[in-house]
Amino acid sequence: MDQNITPHVLPTACDFTVFGGTGDLALRKLLPALYHRDLEGQLPADYRILGVSRSDLDDAGWRAEVRTALGVHVDAADLYDGAVDRFLARLFHLNLDAEAPEDWDRFHALLKDRPHPEEAVRVFYLAVAPKLFGSICQRLDEIGVVDEHARVVLEKPIGHDLASAREVNDAVGRVFAEPQIFRIDHYLGKESVQNLLVTRFANTFLEPLWNSRWVDHVEITVSETVGVGGRGEYYDNAGALRDMVQNHLLQLLCLVAMEPPTYVGRETVRDEKVKVLQALRPMAAEDVDRDTVRGRYDAGLVDGVAVPSYADDLGHGGSRTETFVALKTEVQNWRWAGVPFYLRTGKRMDRRASEIVVVFKEPPHSMFPGAEGTTAPNRLHILVQPDEGMRLHLTAKEPGPGGYRLRPVSLDLSYATAFDARLPDAYERLLMDVIKGNPTLFMRRDEVEAAWTWTEPILRRWAATPERPKRYPAGTAGPTSAAMLLERDGRTWTEPDQ
Repeated sequence: MDQNITPHVLPTACDFTVFGGTGDLALRKLLPALYHRDLEGQLPADYRILGVSRSDLDDAGWRAEVRTALGVHVDAADLYDGAVDRFLARLFHLNLDAEAPEDWDRFHALLKDRPHPEEAVRVFYLAVAPKLFGSICQRLDEIGVVDEHARVVLEKPIGHDLASAREVNDAVGRVFAEPQIFRIDHYLGKESVQNLLVTRFANTFLEPLWNSRWVDHVEITVSETVGVGGRGEYYDNAGALRDMVQNHLLQLLCLVAMEPPTYVGRETVRDEKVKVLQALRPMAAEDVDRDTVRGRYDAGLVDGVAVPSYADDLGHGGSRTETFVALKTEVQNWRWAGVPFYLRTGKRMDRRASEIVVVFKEPPHSMFPGAEGTTAPNRLHILVQPDEGMRLHLTAKEPGPGGYRLRPVSLDLSYATAFDARLPDAYERLLMDVIKGNPTLFMRRDEVEAAWTWTEPILRRWAATPERPKRYPAGTAGPTSAAMLLERDGRTWTEPDQ
């Protein structure tokens, strides 16, 4: 084996600390994910999960909360009494005030209260507001619990612009070395996203076509039917561009556009993703005006149910924050020059979907004169959620005599049916990678900062113009100007019934 390709080994002992252990993310995603991995026997033999929060709970109280959360977020068929009890016995809670030194002394004592504490891998998952990242890391350093085996996990957003992202990275980087920092984007843990790498690089039929000669354009869509809900305060300071485009959609774009790495692992994938971000066409003011659309949902119907407007969800109508973004960009390199990448994301849309559509060019010559029926460009449709899979759209001849009747058909791969097994949640894969120390599916510092570098001119231009986001009724596909973004190029968005 190449000495640079080191396998990632499961440690024998691990203390997995969740700061924000009583929060929504911990109870809805992190703890159910760890339960499933425990159920499969994949966690270290000697592990503990330490929940840290301001809640006045003892171990029994937190375990009761987690038991309730598992009942809601884990399929009943996977809730075995013995397994749940075994998992809960590994959980411990600490009420901690970040400003109280004596509380940190108790946390230090809790981490040291195990046989051979120096042999345990320590994971610190910061499921808290980003403004606390630096101060928590500093406290961890002061009490002496950060060693070469420690890891810290940062949830998005990493800052709200380039300068603040650098501040966060600097603060965390003063305590943890870059290989110890895991900036998580749960989209990269989804099976279909990982399978995109396998489809591209473990099969030979696509690679000769994966370039500007044969690809007409690429669409990346992440649409949600939900509104801002209880996240109104956070969302109004972020908006769709910061909340979704700067991280999730750009990460998907990178995986579509990246060059083949020498192998999939460690820094090679991240090296290629950074090159894509650096090759994105810079957005001058006139580019922003022409190639971006921002919108905000009004009241409407979603799945037949009346829902309020963004202003009603927020409690006031003075905001200029966007809940929808569509934009056109280009990767300016040898492979992709001239191929438009269209991105869109929004809340209160007509469907919940995350998908990538690679649309190939029409055949250069029609060989079936007089043929009946309809044809459509070949498309590779990668379904990220809610139903993970892949669909290849082709043109085929309908059976029967009397000439050629052409019809679009599809070859479908549904992970749920092709692989007769439960599909793990994205966090399950990513948390295991953290414990094993595998950074491949996590964002590196230069990735985050390259994404902000490209995004910032859009934010500045929007802030400088008096134009407000365009309105769209909840339960629709967004503002009509988003459709025009493609129509002026002679294209249309690919919708589910196509």
